[in-house]
Amino acid sequence: MPEPRWVIFAVLLTLFASILLVNGLVEGEFTQDGAIESTAQTDQVPDAALTGGPIIQTDGTTTTTVEAGAKQIVLTFDDGPDPEYTPEILDVLEKYDVPATFFMIGSEISKYPDLVRRVIAEGNEVGVHTFTHPEMSGKGEWRRTVEMQETQYALAGAAGVTSVIFRPPYSSTVAALDDTNWSVMAEMGASGYLTVVNDLDSRDWESGVTNADIVEAVTPEDGEGAVLLFHDGGGDRSNTAEALATVIPELLEQGYTFTTIAALTGMETVNPKATTQELVIGTSLVGAVQIARNTTIWFSGLLLLFGVLTVGRLAVMLILGRRHANRHRTGRRRAGGVVPNTWGRPYTEPVTVIVPAYNEKECIADTVRSLAASTHPIRIIVVDDGSTDGTAEIAERLGYPNVTVIWQPNSGKPAALNTGIAAADTEVVVMMDGDTVFEPDTVRLLVQPFADATIGAVAGNAKVANRKGLIALWQHIEYVVGFSIDRRAYDVMRCMATVPGAIGAFRREALRQVDGLSDDTLAEDTDLTIAIIRAGWRVVYEEHARAWTEAPTTISQLWRQRYRWSYGTMQAMWKHRGTLVERGTGGRFGRRGLLNLLLFQTLMPLLSPLIDVFLIYGFLFLDPVETATAWLAMLGIQIASTVYAFRLDGEKLTPVLMVPLQQFVYRQLMYLVLIQSVLAALGGIRLGWQKLHRAGGLSALLSTRTPSGG
Repeated sequence: MPEPRWVIFAVLLTLFASILLVNGLVEGEFTQDGAIESTAQTDQVPDAALTGGPIIQTDGTTTTTVEAGAKQIVLTFDDGPDPEYTPEILDVLEKYDVPATFFMIGSEISKYPDLVRRVIAEGNEVGVHTFTHPEMSGKGEWRRTVEMQETQYALAGAAGVTSVIFRPPYSSTVAALDDTNWSVMAEMGASGYLTVVNDLDSRDWESGVTNADIVEAVTPEDGEGAVLLFHDGGGDRSNTAEALATVIPELLEQGYTFTTIAALTGMETVNPKATTQELVIGTSLVGAVQIARNTTIWFSGLLLLFGVLTVGRLAVMLILGRRHANRHRTGRRRAGGVVPNTWGRPYTEPVTVIVPAYNEKECIADTVRSLAASTHPIRIIVVDDGSTDGTAEIAERLGYPNVTVIWQPNSGKPAALNTGIAAADTEVVVMMDGDTVFEPDTVRLLVQPFADATIGAVAGNAKVANRKGLIALWQHIEYVVGFSIDRRAYDVMRCMATVPGAIGAFRREALRQVDGLSDDTLAEDTDLTIAIIRAGWRVVYEEHARAWTEAPTTISQLWRQRYRWSYGTMQAMWKHRGTLVERGTGGRFGRRGLLNLLLFQTLMPLLSPLIDVFLIYGFLFLDPVETATAWLAMLGIQIASTVYAFRLDGEKLTPVLMVPLQQFVYRQLMYLVLIQSVLAALGGIRLGWQKLHRAGGLSALLSTRTPSGG
């Protein structure tokens, strides 16, 4: 059985997809391509229809028609209601006190129920023009039934009435009737509808039509009556109201009167009150459409805002990353002699390297050997946290004189690090993981910033050593971008949220002030970093101090690791939420670093499933070319920034080819991990430490890397 939190997530995602589907069906655009042409096939069309009036009543066997009498005009409007044009037309009708008949589309009724109510309240009639404006003769009987019934429900929900009159989309005059469209009219007639076509078409749907053209098109000859066709929706109808303001007074001056379908046919009304069932279903339909429409509009705006924020943030991060790279470029060389001079005098004091280890038999020998080759004077303390696989024995058997192994019962990583800190006797301590190896110059480069007395901690550059396989390769890309751009920018803004557990150096005085590491969170490195910043210390990034770590190689291992990271980061954010209102360095971090974590690493990734669903929505219901263009543009920006990060870090560009695939697999995996973490946090679940299986052999992997990291 799936866990309840995943059931909730699936339900919410399905609900959002359903909302988009409803809105997509309602918002589906149609093209007003004019009246359908009549064919020669009229064998099934009764003569009474071919030669009669535009108001047709038929049950399939008996057909009668009604036409407007001399000097009688019926104004009809198709394809609305429209929030821009329908009110303009209603204002003109009210001005001259004439009625009209509006053949409305059900989807538009659902979107603008207030306009429907106004149309009816001002004495006008409403007819059915289907729900989505399809060419009905090309649809099956089931689709035609749904189109009509849903429109009736929409009308009931919007205004409490139904309609007995119908106008087929793309219809014209009786002269255009043929066997194909007659079959639709006969079917509607058997269902109790009067079909209303037109005598004269204003052609207001044509491109380039002028007011004069419209007036000429709808003026009857020789005082004949007519049903006139206009449009109040379905496209640009900016000329319709203006032309109507000319047509009505001219026809009135010529002695014409304006009437309705009900008056011509002798009915009391064409809009009887809806039944209770129709009201209930209709209200639900209109409500669902309103929710779907408002949700889609809100989410579209939110997506646009987040898109702008994402691109803006990326631009800022790139600029700051370049500034950091330029600022720290002077006097650097990868190895062999020149000590960075950015921080002032070289830092040459011995330091202590603390290696917490729990069941690290595959990696511990490589880790200690890499430290023993350090070009900086160090003391190595391996704190064995109750290992059961002989980790401590392996470290001791290596026989290095500057290595001390401390045994303790299993108490967790923070406790192991605190044990090492207590045993250290140097001003600076370096912390690393037991599954990580350093280059010979790593410690020397990492501790140089401590020449500046204001610096309390230094973050190094963690690199993925095992890059074979897609999962590890995607992590390599993620690490390079995260360290090469993000941490550089955080350094410049002085809001570094995390000194990574794989490679970080700390001033013991800073550690003393914050009482060492806490086990309050599973992200002890983030918790410690923020605490040090709040204590008034500066935290910087040293990109040339590199550590090589073994990344998870299976989805299950990666899931467990990132679940712990995400959950722990949220714990740390909550623990240090007070930084948002603090003054000084803590407040600066809160309003920069903490908000960045909240917005760009928590809230926005949580929207990723909805963004993916919205992408599918765009392809189905919006312009697919525009949707694809927008997606490709964002992908292009990501690729360009990734290339830039790789160049800053001296990495080969070949893995960048995996970025597009990363967007379809890895990103989804990461947001699912984040969602699980959020749901677990909201549910008050206490997450334990997740120990990963290690393959080892980091020294061999490291030997294949060139000094530039290629």
